[in-house]
Amino acid sequence: MPASRLVVLVSGSGTNLQALLDAIDAHPGGAEGFGAEVVAVGADRANIAGLERAEKAGIPTFVCPVKDYGSREEWDAALTEATDAHAPDLVVSAGFMKIVGKNFIDRFGGRFVNTHPALLPAFPGAHGVRDALAYGAKVTGCTVHFVDSGVDTGPIIAQGVVEIRDGEDEAALHERIKEVERQLLVDVVGRLARHGYRIEGRKVTIQ
Repeated sequence: MPASRLVVLVSGSGTNLQALLDAIDAHPGGAEGFGAEVVAVGADRANIAGLERAEKAGIPTFVCPVKDYGSREEWDAALTEATDAHAPDLVVSAGFMKIVGKNFIDRFGGRFVNTHPALLPAFPGAHGVRDALAYGAKVTGCTVHFVDSGVDTGPIIAQGVVEIRDGEDEAALHERIKEVERQLLVDVVGRLARHGYRIEGRKVTIQ
């Protein structure tokens, strides 16, 4: 069975992308053994470390800055076409900080994977770590989920729990969440690719 084709979207340092690349390289069977290969990396801005990581690994890249388009709809259409050009089986948001639009969701719904630094449905949105701290939660964590048209509302694939330490600040907690998130994302993407999956309502089952 050929490896699943992954297009990974990044906005910054690309540490989740690197974790995926390292896991594929480290697998005894390479991409086929892991079940997936990264065929392209896309970004919403140029000159970021995530793109440098891709170029160093010899992976094609594309950039679609929002400011280059007349509207968010035009940007969404361009991002959709640029992503679709690489015929992905799965699209992975690895720290991609833009909310995609209807065009993208229509094309890649049910195969667009995202991470969130909280235990959804608790604390959705851009400040999941800060919101969990402010609420006084004792545990938080990270969620890997499929993206739908809402904000962090898509079907949950897997979650990892992180205890909140007394007196911990947002930056320290976020770093600990990121460590769990990287491993969870690598594990989930590999299992989705190797075993296949089905989505029934809100329930995701990896075969």
